[in-house]
Amino acid sequence: MIEPHAPAPPGPPPDWAGPARLPVQPDTGRLLVLACVFVCAACGLVYELELVALASYLIGDSVTQASVVLSVMVFAMGIGSLGAKRLRWRAAAGFGAIEAILALVGGSSAMALYAVFAWTGGWGGLWGPRWLLVAFSLTIGLLIGAEVPLLMELIQRIRRQDAGGVVADLFAADYVGALVGGLAFPFLLLPLLGQLTGALITGAVNAIAGGALVLGLFRRDLTPRARCLLLVANLTVLGLLASAAALVDDFERAARHAVYGKDVRVALQTGIQEVVLTGGTHGRPLDLFLDGRLRVSGRDELRYHEALVHPAMDGPHARVLILGGGDGLAAREVLRHFGVHRVDVVELDPEVVRLARHDPALSRLNGHAFDDPRVRETTADAFRWLRTAPVSTYDVIVADLPDPGITASTKLYSEEFYGLARRALAPGGRLVVHAGPVATRPRAFWTVDATLHAAGLRTVPYRVSGRDAGFAAGPDRSVGASRAPRDWGFLLAAAHARPRLALDPNQPPPRTLAGPLLGSDARAAAATRIGGLPASTLVHPRY
Repeated sequence: MIEPHAPAPPGPPPDWAGPARLPVQPDTGRLLVLACVFVCAACGLVYELELVALASYLIGDSVTQASVVLSVMVFAMGIGSLGAKRLRWRAAAGFGAIEAILALVGGSSAMALYAVFAWTGGWGGLWGPRWLLVAFSLTIGLLIGAEVPLLMELIQRIRRQDAGGVVADLFAADYVGALVGGLAFPFLLLPLLGQLTGALITGAVNAIAGGALVLGLFRRDLTPRARCLLLVANLTVLGLLASAAALVDDFERAARHAVYGKDVRVALQTGIQEVVLTGGTHGRPLDLFLDGRLRVSGRDELRYHEALVHPAMDGPHARVLILGGGDGLAAREVLRHFGVHRVDVVELDPEVVRLARHDPALSRLNGHAFDDPRVRETTADAFRWLRTAPVSTYDVIVADLPDPGITASTKLYSEEFYGLARRALAPGGRLVVHAGPVATRPRAFWTVDATLHAAGLRTVPYRVSGRDAGFAAGPDRSVGASRAPRDWGFLLAAAHARPRLALDPNQPPPRTLAGPLLGSDARAAAATRIGGLPASTLVHPRY
């Protein structure tokens, strides 16, 4: 509850803390200050969420990025609060200057991070995205931390009251504003405006709120020179943010070409991820990127999908379940086998399936798999779908899912997930899992193996080499070409007995795999085994 008439503490106020000369009644002035607190809190939380979201997209590992942003920002807010004590004697001018700087830094942070990501190649260098993320978090935190002490001083200038009452009023407005900002970011700004435009508009709102409060309500506390400087500063900030917003589409196109090359054919932001298609025409290989990670490379996708599907098809395979695989390429390999009666594809993003059906290059690459009447596509989260899947139904389950190191995918590599998959397997059925690269991340690979064992499955590991495309397919998008994965690791699993790793001689032979080479690849993978690793679970992910 706001208490406008709480008594002031004993003792005279300092000379510089006399009553403010307001153009409105004191009660109206207090309400306007609290409204500014509300707006500034909403903008501050949007800046935090925007940094977390963009860093997770650009760098990967959302848990780490959220921890870095929030911890650095909260620490900086404490330092900013201490530093604001030196500005109390010029609270109005100080607050106006801080809001102008915060609006510019916070509003432009997303564009600056994306520019560094797109146009610099030294990901591990000092000026890479990680250090810029820390710098923005620190700067924004310092400025946000300085807001509340200055606002507290301004509201005391309107009418002196006890410190507890002031803090309660300010924090109430601050927390409600944070709630509005936290809800506006995912449900309004991100889907309607995108990260870049949303951040720029938030900065503009921040500048207008801070400037209006100081230049409108507390203008008599400012010298003519201070009023002029603050007015010019705010108009400059608004002009810069408006110019950036007007050019944001051109900037995005240029940045996208810098990241993916000049051959971008399709670029769309679905409700789940960014989907980009390059090449696929005039003899150029097709590449599919999901959230900036290379998901399909036309140069070597055949080797990956043959290695994923063909060993699992050695045995009964009338009913096949593909988890993920919305590009239709795993389904293409399944349909090459005789005796397949039904293929169920469970894909999270319907836009990927739409492209697989209708994009000429992608549909040609997948052999128009979704036009086959035996293929039935379902849009659903694989984990949720398996919870209601029919028991003992599928002869083969193909887990063609994102890398286990990506935070959003860890539940799809958990003991609970594999327990659900085991329940859906028919007697004698096989489950095949893409478990990430063996050479560069053996610990993650063998953690998947340990998790399958914990779910009651027996496994056979194997791997095949792949082409270095210079893009990260794993959790960290910032790795350079020298650290990009050069192999794919797989685990073939069954419920009651260790499955045989072989190719069915009665089926059309794969074009890039051979039985003897498959055996040597399995021995090479087994030689990297790391024993004693714990299983990954929903409440304790290990990747």
